[in-house]
Amino acid sequence: MPDSSKTNDSSHRLSHIPVSILDLAPITAGSTAAESLRNSLDLAQHAENWGYHRYWLAEHHGMPGIASSATSVVIGHIAGGTKKIRVGSGGIMLPNHAPLVIAEQFGTLESLYPGRIDLGLGRAPGSDPLTSHALRRGPGSDGQDFPERLAELRNYFQPVSGSSMRVRAIPGEGLHIPIWLLGSSGFSAQLSAQLGLPFAFASHFAPDYLLPALNLYRTHFHPSAELAKPYAMIGVNVIVADTDAEARRLATSQHQQFLNLIRRRTSQLSPPVDHLDWTPQEQAVVERQLSYSAIGSPETVRNRLEHLLAETEADEIIVAAQIYDHKARLRSYELLSGLFGGQRSL
Repeated sequence: MPDSSKTNDSSHRLSHIPVSILDLAPITAGSTAAESLRNSLDLAQHAENWGYHRYWLAEHHGMPGIASSATSVVIGHIAGGTKKIRVGSGGIMLPNHAPLVIAEQFGTLESLYPGRIDLGLGRAPGSDPLTSHALRRGPGSDGQDFPERLAELRNYFQPVSGSSMRVRAIPGEGLHIPIWLLGSSGFSAQLSAQLGLPFAFASHFAPDYLLPALNLYRTHFHPSAELAKPYAMIGVNVIVADTDAEARRLATSQHQQFLNLIRRRTSQLSPPVDHLDWTPQEQAVVERQLSYSAIGSPETVRNRLEHLLAETEADEIIVAAQIYDHKARLRSYELLSGLFGGQRSL
């Protein structure tokens, strides 16, 4: 579990907290999912050497630019190609799945890679309504029964003492797999606090409710067997290059991706451009969604991240970097690792 012994003081500085990676497994324009997954493993192996704490992948379906739809399978691929970095989901969308299946999948992963697996859970569909229906094959769930599904899932891992469960998760039963709740509103913040679980906020694309959600989580937190004190992680888009101008240009790939989402288009991750063709209204929406970003030279990024940490008092940050060129993406994470004291071995 996370180290909850930190207090809200100078420990909330970039050099004093864990820094992790959220890999959206980008499929770049003209590329394939196979190349994306090879790149993800390459990045994870470098990240392990550079001192990153955990490496998470996200469940998205029907997205031409994201290769991690079979999230549990990709986690196994990454864990199998690394040695010590924690690997997990950021997250599994629990309404898409029977809790028993997730218990078995992550029980299998934990059995293969003991002490290295995280299970981050969300309640969003991670896809469009038609794809959600295809996944769920029935009335499905709108996310309102998430607490009940979560309780069922946790019970498969740690059955209530004295119970005679007729349905069991094997592998899974008796294993300790850290569960995180992910969200972009107060729902998961409050549930995390109630259950005494670590909480991760999706501020890298939905920052509006971040500060109220963190306050809600910390104010209402109940200590548990899992966690003695609140532990909050925030998502931040980070792109580091040798100059501010180079980093801003690399960031236009992500800007195009979000612009396409606003226009209800899906596409592979586009190469960077010198000029973005957007209206002032579209620009305002994209920049608001991506306001929790640190883009620039190492010094610019350091200053921005220190500001965000002072503002949020986050216990950990998880970094997303939608960069078109794989070498530039590696370089960005290498430069970032130098800011928090990681190793440099590229």
